[in-house]
Order: sequence, then C-alpha cells, then structure tokens
Amino acid sequence: MARKYFGTDGIRGLVGVAPITPDFVMRLGYAAGKVLSRNGSGSGRPTVLIGKDTRISGYMLEAALEAGFSAAGVDVQLAGPMPTPAIAYLTRALRLSAGVVISASHNPFQDNGIKFFSQYGTKLPDAVELEIEAGIDQPMECVPAEQLGRAKRLDDSQGRYIEFCKSTFPNELDLRGMKIVVDCAHGAAYHIAPHVFHELGAKVIPIGNTPDGFNINAGFGATAPQAMAAAVVQHGADLGIALDGDADRLIMCDSKGRLYNGDELLYVMVRDRMSVGPVAGAVGTLMTNMALEVAFKELGVGFARAKVGDRYVLEVMQERGWLFGGEGSGHLLALDKHTTGDGIVSALQVLSALKRSGKSLDKCCSELTLYPQTLINVKVPAGFDWTKNAAMVAEKEKAEKELGDAGRVLIRASGTEPLIRVMVEAKNQQLAETMARRIADKVTA
Repeated sequence: MARKYFGTDGIRGLVGVAPITPDFVMRLGYAAGKVLSRNGSGSGRPTVLIGKDTRISGYMLEAALEAGFSAAGVDVQLAGPMPTPAIAYLTRALRLSAGVVISASHNPFQDNGIKFFSQYGTKLPDAVELEIEAGIDQPMECVPAEQLGRAKRLDDSQGRYIEFCKSTFPNELDLRGMKIVVDCAHGAAYHIAPHVFHELGAKVIPIGNTPDGFNINAGFGATAPQAMAAAVVQHGADLGIALDGDADRLIMCDSKGRLYNGDELLYVMVRDRMSVGPVAGAVGTLMTNMALEVAFKELGVGFARAKVGDRYVLEVMQERGWLFGGEGSGHLLALDKHTTGDGIVSALQVLSALKRSGKSLDKCCSELTLYPQTLINVKVPAGFDWTKNAAMVAEKEKAEKELGDAGRVLIRASGTEPLIRVMVEAKNQQLAETMARRIADKVTA
C-alpha cells in the first residue's frame, strides 16, 4: 500500500504548508499515540521521547506533538535540541515506547519534518507507519482528563549521549595529538560533537556551532563541506569532520582539505574491521560508486545495493546479517555500535581506523579511486513522473547504450524534496557531466 504522508525519512515539507502545520502535527501525535497504546508491551502507559534540531519551527511543532500525545494518553519526555541518532539511542537505553525527532535533516531552515524510532532505536516498520497514517485522517478525540499524558524534560540528555558516543571508540586508543575541525552545521550537534572529540583527547576547532534558528545547514555542514575544508587548511588541522543539521550524516576531509564522501569512509571502516576479524559484506545503494563495489569484491567482502535511503540500507543489512552499510551522502551504519546512522559515531570509527593503522586518511583510501560521477538535481512539480517523459526516457536509453559496461545511468525521484536526481557514472568526468546534463535538460524540453 502506498504511503500518503511518510516518505523515505519520515514526514517532511515546508513549514506552514500541509502537512507541516500545527494542526496536522497534533493529529499525527494523537494517531501515533493511539497506535503505541494498542501495540505497547508490558504494563504502564506508553512514554515517548521527543527531540528536535535547531530550527525556529521546532518549538511550534514540539508543542503540537506534545498535545497530540497527551490527548492520546501518552507521556512525553522532552530532550530539546539533540541529534537524530541520540534520540534513537536514548529511546532504547531508557526503555521508552518510541522516539520522535523534529527535523528536516540537511534541508534549509524553512523546512521541517517528523520521524519516528521504535522502542529498539530503529526506524519504524512500514506497517506501523501505515497504521499511523490510517489514524491521522480519523476524527481526533481525547482520553478522559484523568488519563491525559504528562510531559517533562529529560535530565542530562546531552551528557548521556556524549558518554555513549565515547563508548564506541576503542578504550585502548585516544585522540591526543590530533587537531580536528568539527563543523556542526549550526544544527543539533552544536553542543555535543565538539565535546565528544575533545574529551577523547583531540584539540577541537568548532565551526557551525552558533545556531540562531535560521542558519541550520546554511553554508556549513555535510552539505556545504567547503567551510570545513577551508578551516582545516587555515588552522593547519589534521582532519575535518562535517555533520548535517541532525548529525546523522558525515563528510570528512584530510589536512590538505581534500573531501571524502560516504563511499570512501565506508571503505575505511570496513578495511579497519577486517584487521580485527572477517567482514561478511557491506550494503550500499543504487547511488553507491561502482569503484566501491569492485574494491569490496577484490577484498572478498560481499556487496549488495539497496534503494536510496538509510532505512532501506538498514533493511538489507538486517536481511543479510551484515554489520556495515552506507550512502555516498554520508549516512553510515555500523550495527555493532549503533542501531541507526550516526555522524559522530561514524567519525569515531574512521578515527579509530586511522589510529589503529597509523595511516592518514589519504593513505587509508589510496587503494580506492572512485569513478567520475555526476549528480544533477532538477526541480520538478509535485507528482512529476519522469518515466512518462518520453524525451527523458529516450535520452537515458541513448546514454546507457553509449556507456555499455563502462558506466551507468540512474534517475530517481527524491523521497524528501520535489526533485528528480539524474546520476551518470562514466570513465571520465567530462563524459559523465555531458550525459547527465543532456538527460536533465529533457525535463523541461
């Protein structure tokens, strides 16, 4: 059954425009609360943890969600601004019924969204999301006054999560002697990420750590890593770490400012784990660079592709019993460390690889050379179906014929924005750019 409201990463959109409105979000909280009440295990009333990033709209949506849950008889704990993976961890650690994050991740501040975590710290199964959707359009009621949910602040959510992140780094290692630029994207990790790396011994230069409600992801973070790279060169740092607005993505750079995407960082993580034991396989997506697949094959590591979206990467990992997966955009998963993608935890896995090997990031990636890849995002009207655009289909088929086995073409609709993403991988950058532009131009042709 097709989902009406939930996309690949929760419900997301422009604030003030359906569905990101106070009345809808209140009904969403109520519907989710009723589902949790029906599906809950054990005794006692359900309790939900709510976190958010630093967008100005977070206050409004937090209040609406709280009201909806209370009306359904669900207690609420409020964590305040916290990374998405922190809510996943705290929900599981505190044995709560579910976690909710108010965030639009890497999108600009005008957008916002809602995503849920199960009691196990994982994304909600599709069946549960569909059950919640079915309840949203039903009349909203209210439990009797004596059954209303209560709300309270969660004490020291920041400290609890910092200690969890540090626990994923090997006890026998530290970061002493390293100077690291940490770019928080003016987002949810602004008061957390610098502390994690500092407490492990690094000299930290924080940037993008002064949120004002409007500057999240604006010129900083994983979607604008040039600020991190410039700061690394300026300060003579050893490394740069860039997170996105809700801190579940990671992009890094070396001392020269050379950027490393999620495919390269996944390679570093897997190679490091192979030094301490066998790695059965890793999961990428349809967008994962072909070079990574070839490199894993040469190492004897299995590789599978999932649909784009970290939830789908996780599903394939669980199906195959594999621990590692990720996306080129910087969503990385190490299931022996966390139940979901976590930018800070992933950075610590890369840093442990560097410390354990004694190599630089550049040296750790020296045997992996990514194929030239061009990605063009094309804005389209809502509901646009590229498969019904004859010109696009014809141009795609023409490009695929020209590339043969030496490249590939992928066209997909974004699950979070009104965009068509056109990706071409080819033997050289110019060819990839030319073919991608030819296809993208057919959207308006």
